[in-house]
Amino acid sequence: MSHGTFSNDSTVVASSENLDRPKILLMGLRRGGKSSICNVVFHNMQPLDTVFLESTSRPTSELIRSLVDFTVSEMPGQINVLDDNYDKARLFENVGSLVYVVDSQDEYLYTLSNLVDIIEAVYPEYPSINFEILIHKVDGLSDDFKGDTARDIRQRVTDDLLDLGLDGVKSFFHLTSIFNHSIFDAFSLIIQKLIPEVPTLRNMLDILCEHTGLEQAYLFDINSKLFVASDNTSSSGVGGASMEHFADFIDISVDLDNLYFESSSTSVTSSSETNADQNNNNTLLNGNKAAGPSALTTQSNSTSKKGLSPSHPRPLKCVSKLANGTTLYLYQMIRGLAIVALTRKEGPHRMALVDYNLEKFRLGLERVWPVA
Repeated sequence: MSHGTFSNDSTVVASSENLDRPKILLMGLRRGGKSSICNVVFHNMQPLDTVFLESTSRPTSELIRSLVDFTVSEMPGQINVLDDNYDKARLFENVGSLVYVVDSQDEYLYTLSNLVDIIEAVYPEYPSINFEILIHKVDGLSDDFKGDTARDIRQRVTDDLLDLGLDGVKSFFHLTSIFNHSIFDAFSLIIQKLIPEVPTLRNMLDILCEHTGLEQAYLFDINSKLFVASDNTSSSGVGGASMEHFADFIDISVDLDNLYFESSSTSVTSSSETNADQNNNNTLLNGNKAAGPSALTTQSNSTSKKGLSPSHPRPLKCVSKLANGTTLYLYQMIRGLAIVALTRKEGPHRMALVDYNLEKFRLGLERVWPVA
């Protein structure tokens, strides 16, 4: 989550200027998938490219900018943070979520023992930390074995914590894989716990849906494809739209936006209407009339930089009609964010109403979180 894209080879050691920000601490044994998760989620690396990553040899930390600035720190699996000589106070200070990665395809009994030891050492001094357990690499498991593994891990951790008298630990379990959108869903929920204004955002999205007829509305971070908030009815999955569809829609919108950019020395406004072939999302046909079952329309002033520019003279807007009659709608907000919504209602009057209310929503965000 940031205003721009990250460099795939840039990680920095934690510095004092980041210590006052909420922190996500990524832990787990070696070869569990921690570096792959960071690069896929925050660096837009393709999952297949993660096989070339080297094992992390030292603690790393990087700043993530969104509605709330926070840091993501990764601890190498070979470092024993429970050692008496290790500065645990500095490591766990300001940690909002401790994300522990469990390799579901490996023998995980020792991993779970290490997890429980960490919770036992950390929880008494830092009871506000959320312990997020990622049951990772589940793409290689069958559906039945995946469910059995998740239940076994949850039961073992819960029983061990109860035996230690730690029944107040805030522990959450997520089935994840970098080869599908589950890792983005998990980190979206993790990130939301660091944003105290999420209830306000949900209420704003509920009001937006009520007054515009939108069936689902999400506030996405463009770069990472994580959603920081959604309306309270989106979990029902109305229309069969998934997070993967929304993420693909964001990618297409940004790619089209970058095709038609305005030079910094001119004031020419670029706009386009483009048709997307439903059978091949990678083929885009120019024209005003929809060719095939779906049509995609974008309108913006943009830059050649990958991702949405925060200095757009006016927000990027993109509308796509799917073959089943559902319409996806993207509208740029502040700080690299955008609302992605779903509706079945059409018509110029309806779209004008949506545009008007989304602009009011954006102005409301600017009042709560002034643009730096």
